[in-house]
Amino acid sequence: MDKLEQHIDRLQSKLQELVKQYQTLQKVNAQQQELINKLKTQEENNLKKIKLLEEQQYILKSAAGQLTSTDKKAFEQTINKYIKEIDKCIAMLSE
Repeated sequence: MDKLEQHIDRLQSKLQELVKQYQTLQKVNAQQQELINKLKTQEENNLKKIKLLEEQQYILKSAAGQLTSTDKKAFEQTINKYIKEIDKCIAMLSE
């Protein structure tokens, strides 16, 4: 019986260790997930800032008359996109 009890005690201690390791890993996983979400949000904000700065660059180049043909096309597409959005807003307000 002693051997059986010792074996059971060892199994219990190993199970307790595994449970502690599992809990630790769960905490680490949660921290990593928070970090991932934070970095994704930061990346989205950075992409928005980049887009805004590019638009400002097109506006400055346009005002200075220094747009290349590709820049001019991209700028016109952006302006047309804004005009379409404004038209949609006006149409919705008119309803």
